[in-house]
Amino acid sequence: MSAIIPDNIKIYHILHISKLPIILDNKYLISDAEVRKHPPEGVTIGMSEIKRRRLEELTLPSYPDLYVGECVPFYFCPRSIMLYMLHMGNHPDIEYRDGQKPIIHLVADLINTVKWAEQNGLRWMFTDSNAGARYFEGYSNLRDLDKINWQAVQATMWNDPQIKEKKQAEFLVERCFPWELVEEIGVYSFPQLQRVQDILGHKQKVPPVKIQGSWYY
Repeated sequence: MSAIIPDNIKIYHILHISKLPIILDNKYLISDAEVRKHPPEGVTIGMSEIKRRRLEELTLPSYPDLYVGECVPFYFCPRSIMLYMLHMGNHPDIEYRDGQKPIIHLVADLINTVKWAEQNGLRWMFTDSNAGARYFEGYSNLRDLDKINWQAVQATMWNDPQIKEKKQAEFLVERCFPWELVEEIGVYSFPQLQRVQDILGHKQKVPPVKIQGSWYY
């Protein structure tokens, strides 16, 4: 593992651009468990079997009553392995086939998110690997950030299975995450930037929208 913890750690949530209007209306991102309670809106991405497992089988260490799917997930890096699978469009467990261009990154600050969760009585945890896997370690103390393999998280090559697994470390916050904490929206190119800005319109809380080509494949 790497004990070199980055400064000002950011967390990244990816979603299809069509999900943005409902997030703005609700003022929150919500967990898959909460999504299940409402009629589907926008395009869903992700692996159906892993979503099911996160909702029905996998609970968080220290919180045996809290399922992974009851949390809003973030990665510690952009250009995630999940994004690569969406880009390739050939995984049998992913129904989505429209590639990476409509996928946007919502960026937030780790410390601010933890503070907000604790102020609102919501549990949070980070993992050292993919929280959709059968086994992962989870931590709910920021002093344990050195348990994350930061070299793997920041790696651009991940043919090594160990690096691939550790790159998928996650931050999880119970139930919901507030739109007001989104600091930036990263997009693939100018057409997506225009579409996001059109969706944002004249909302009061509008984070900067930036073309982040290096966050994509």
